[in-house]
Amino acid sequence: MRTHTFYDPQTYTLTYVVYDPDSRDAVVIDPVLDYDPQGSQTSLESIEKVSAFLTEQRLTLRHILETHAHADHLTGAQLLKRRFGAAVVIGNRITEVQATFKRIFDLPDSFATDGSQFDRLLSDGQGLQSGTLQVGAIGTPGHTPACMTYQIGDVLFTGDALFIEDYGTGRCDFPQGSANDLYHSVHDKLYAQPDTTRVFVGHDYQPGGRALRFETTIGASKAHNIQLRQDTTLEQFVQFRQTRDKTLAAPRLLFPSVQVNVDAGRLPRTQKNGVRYLQVPLNLFHPTEEDGSPRQS
Repeated sequence: MRTHTFYDPQTYTLTYVVYDPDSRDAVVIDPVLDYDPQGSQTSLESIEKVSAFLTEQRLTLRHILETHAHADHLTGAQLLKRRFGAAVVIGNRITEVQATFKRIFDLPDSFATDGSQFDRLLSDGQGLQSGTLQVGAIGTPGHTPACMTYQIGDVLFTGDALFIEDYGTGRCDFPQGSANDLYHSVHDKLYAQPDTTRVFVGHDYQPGGRALRFETTIGASKAHNIQLRQDTTLEQFVQFRQTRDKTLAAPRLLFPSVQVNVDAGRLPRTQKNGVRYLQVPLNLFHPTEEDGSPRQS
């Protein structure tokens, strides 16, 4: 098994192509569709790099694996599916995320919340045969209820559950996020893996301006993760995570990303004038009156 890494500095996102050099079977994990919020314009720079690599290496893309419905970038899953005929996969608890954001975005009754927008839903502990690649699914909720870690060979692709040890873990303040759940996902499930297990993370924010890193190990994480070590208690982690999350700004692409990603990466349908529109809730977190003044409870 080999892994090729792509990094999007605009969203700090890591995309992985994992492939068997003998059979040429491949999966892509967390592809990015570029989006400029200032002009509300998508572009294909990131996805074209992935596509070019697949083509140049003569790889057969079997599956596109989403670790969760991302809140910081749009997924490029649909373009890869159309080009290469691959199936789009996500954790089966995406249905809970869809139901939550259907209400927030006031999506039409026709918007399904059964996960049917995706080609395959995986449950915790389920396996996926992707050509000659064997993919294991480890449910790691906390950042969102639908977060899934994928295990291929001796590598865990942890998405936003576990980052490089000098940064920590994913935030837990999104709807239905839970610091308690994330603790058990990392401490009880991921840290139960052998110390030599490699960890490939979903983002790297390069704390202190250090060089990009995308790989660590379970042993390094257990010993040195600044937010959640092997000896960190549940109470310590929950207090830390909840306190820190209150200081964090919403992701820059929160509403565009989630709105597209709960629909498996499909952009909104065109309206009668031929234009696609994203919906952006106004003052969702701090409701106001019509004149902008705080709403009285």
